[in-house]
Amino acid sequence: MSATVLERPVRVGLNPMDTDHAAKQELFVEQAMPLLDQLYAHAMRKTGNPADANDLVQETYMKAFAAFDSYEQGTNIKAWLHRILENTFINSYRKAIREPFQGSVEELEDWQLGDAESRTAMSSRSAEAEAIDHMPGSAVKDALQNIPEEFRVAVFLADVQGFSYQEIADIMDTPTGTVMSRLHRGRRLLREQLTDYAREQGIGAAHTGGTNG
Repeated sequence: MSATVLERPVRVGLNPMDTDHAAKQELFVEQAMPLLDQLYAHAMRKTGNPADANDLVQETYMKAFAAFDSYEQGTNIKAWLHRILENTFINSYRKAIREPFQGSVEELEDWQLGDAESRTAMSSRSAEAEAIDHMPGSAVKDALQNIPEEFRVAVFLADVQGFSYQEIADIMDTPTGTVMSRLHRGRRLLREQLTDYAREQGIGAAHTGGTNG
């Protein structure tokens, strides 16, 4: 990954006649831009696709430049930039789940369903994530839509997006215990929905009868 891979260059909105801004930009480029590859890798781990990772990195750099005056020179700029990226990502997800969640589910591509390595289970993947692997995308979307929103969000973030308890707690702005409770209930409701579908379609119960959650 290099700076040329970004679909759009990082723009920081600088007036070239302003010498203070010019000096600020020069210092920012010198200190922050060498970390572009690491930030992109971080963004890819968070978003899972290059387009969203590009957007996240660009927004991170724009916010970082805007806040560069508050950065204490000599401290760990790498940690500072990664924290801005993390907060930007969390805030974008918070905004998304405040909006009608139906759109997020409907817009899922079939390849995204069941692709998540959920880190909320003791085993490598939850039974629900495994079940999603064996179900048509339309069935999974319908099942998610039939779960009350607070449980649907938790299951979506864990078993479709693959987030950990702590990441989900940060995104939902709730205690980790609340996440665990909602995920337990949501997985049970999803399992019931998928079991009914599997029974109707003659799909093996082994794909829907897990006990995780």
